[in-house]
Amino acid sequence: MSEVIRLYKYQALLSSRRALSRAEFMALLEVSSATFKRDLAKLRDQLGIPIEYDRDAGGYVLKKTSEAHELPGIWLNKSELLALATIQKMLKQLAPTLLGSHLMPLEEKLSELLEKQGLNTPELSRRVKLLDAGKRSVSSGIFETVAQATFNRKRLLLEHFNRTTGGHSSRDVSPQDLSYYRGNWYLNAWCHMRGEPRRFSIDAIEVATQQEDDTLEMSDEDMLSAFGLGYGIYTGQPLQKALLVFSPERARWVQQEQWHKDQIGKLLPDGHYQLEVPYTDERELVADLLGYGNSVKVLKPASLVKSMKSALAAAMSNYS
Repeated sequence: MSEVIRLYKYQALLSSRRALSRAEFMALLEVSSATFKRDLAKLRDQLGIPIEYDRDAGGYVLKKTSEAHELPGIWLNKSELLALATIQKMLKQLAPTLLGSHLMPLEEKLSELLEKQGLNTPELSRRVKLLDAGKRSVSSGIFETVAQATFNRKRLLLEHFNRTTGGHSSRDVSPQDLSYYRGNWYLNAWCHMRGEPRRFSIDAIEVATQQEDDTLEMSDEDMLSAFGLGYGIYTGQPLQKALLVFSPERARWVQQEQWHKDQIGKLLPDGHYQLEVPYTDERELVADLLGYGNSVKVLKPASLVKSMKSALAAAMSNYS
């Protein structure tokens, strides 16, 4: 019997209005004396159930008060509290200025519960960290507006900076969802000006205004087609497949990595690792492959091989 079910059984037995002895509890719940003692302490100290021993009745009863005392609908054991506190810490590190104020009430309640379990919350905070290289700062006001419109299913007017062209543009978009990728936040949306799905880096949004009009909804299939088919953060068509071969040394790492949900990997007899990765836009893939230096070779398609040669030649020209 799980601890949750067992403690609710205590509640049911105590609500019967008759006194129950330690032996009766142990027999009915099939628990040891030590378990009964721990359960009683938890019910009293952590869950606030007013259990007392009535000497005249010869057993444990609920103390008569004007308040109703029921077990909460959801409560957590030590392991579950640790897991939830860890997730909270991760969320705050993902976007401390964006989510911190909203998580404050939960943080205070969690700290109270953890301290009752004998756990040190400041020490826990020191032990959970996320390191995001290349993380860009996001305006908390912009993020909150974008997030609220996304959750409220309302259209957005955006003033957006295009880093590729260096230009600024105004967009009327229907937000679909938010993505957190490699330390940065993105808005996946239907762009009414372009008449197609687009992904916007939230740190590049300079002004965001929620509108009264409802969002144009995209189906799950359309979202997958627009944002989930290829490697990396860039979107586009048509879908292609890159065939890569990594050196035996680098294979020890790459064969454990997931570059894409539809990738196909194979360890070759000579120790090299072959990886086939779907992609729609080669920009991020080329940039990542450059970081592997001579530990990777692109076999196909020919267009990707050509792009890699050009990128490597351009890099070498900096040292000529």
